[in-house]
Amino acid sequence: MKRIWWMIPASILLLTACVPSETNETEVIGTEEVETAIIPSMQLDEEFYRTLLPYKQSATRGKIINRMNSRYDIEEAEKGLLRLSQNQFSPDDYFFQEGQIITDEEITAWLRRYHGEDNPTGLNAEDKRAAPAEEAEEGDEPRDNPPPEILAHIIEQNYLVKTNEDTIRLGGVSVGLALNSVYYSKNAEGVSYEETISQEQLEAEGKRMADEIVNRLRQKEGMADIPITVGLFKQESRSTITAGSYFTYGVAPGGDTAVANWNPISEEYVIFPSSNPEEKYREVDTSFKNFKQDVEEYFSNFTSVIGTGFYQGDSIRKLQIEIPIQFYGSSEVIGFTQYLTGLVMKHFPENIQVQVDLHSVNGAEALILRKANETEPVVHIYE
Repeated sequence: MKRIWWMIPASILLLTACVPSETNETEVIGTEEVETAIIPSMQLDEEFYRTLLPYKQSATRGKIINRMNSRYDIEEAEKGLLRLSQNQFSPDDYFFQEGQIITDEEITAWLRRYHGEDNPTGLNAEDKRAAPAEEAEEGDEPRDNPPPEILAHIIEQNYLVKTNEDTIRLGGVSVGLALNSVYYSKNAEGVSYEETISQEQLEAEGKRMADEIVNRLRQKEGMADIPITVGLFKQESRSTITAGSYFTYGVAPGGDTAVANWNPISEEYVIFPSSNPEEKYREVDTSFKNFKQDVEEYFSNFTSVIGTGFYQGDSIRKLQIEIPIQFYGSSEVIGFTQYLTGLVMKHFPENIQVQVDLHSVNGAEALILRKANETEPVVHIYE
């Protein structure tokens, strides 16, 4: 069995995906100025973008924590946008940078409700309850509560491309619109309530907002001919322990002021074990239950074994298993990790990636990673 005693967190790989062992300085041509940046010469994996150094954060990054329902949605909204961007911007040709086009002031206004002269750029529905009756539009229904705020957050990612050996320019922009499937608020009396938003309304409003954002981006300097990819992300409810997912994406080719086409996305996260799994989850659910049973026979002093499967279409691509433990001895951790590694190889088919995270109240204890179609897992015990 192969053991590698170091590990870079996967979240870092998804964002930086580079080892700056050999670098060269290159001019970056932005929409307003020319800067000098370092391009890492190595790419860790074909699915990771190389990232320019020094790393530049988006001006809107801090808002995501307050606007999203859970850390699961925060992570997947960003990772999923990276994943679907590869359909338009190949990691072989493009470099990643967090969004630098939409300003903090703009996104603050866009996320609020439309309110005439007070906030003419708001993308969420106007609250018309206080408007005079003659201003009501045909078809409007009286409401006790304001219409739901469907748009929760906007994620922007920039993709840069080399023009020659010495310069890099903006080559594409991806925008993720995180949409609420459940709207949480308080009524005039201060009583909390929630409103479920239908998939039809979610998609219609998301596409409307996407076209408006593309049109606004086109008006910015240097953005007239930049391809723009837009993905619609459906947030799960606050009570759900799985991440939401992108359900459609479209592309506005250079020069277009709206998304030219939309493509459905079939992705979802599934929790194992399941009490009543659908047919397409049943095989993995059975394997997971057998794995869980073998774990419980060996050690009984831990709380639970939970698995999260990532599906694309009808096929599972990744399975992440979390096991909290209560014992702390090094020998116990080593022995348990060795046992778990054997169970991974025994119960799960080689064509899916399996990751097992072993942790205690002290933090991470061990990690087992068996990539798809590989016979030897990577095992790391933290010290």
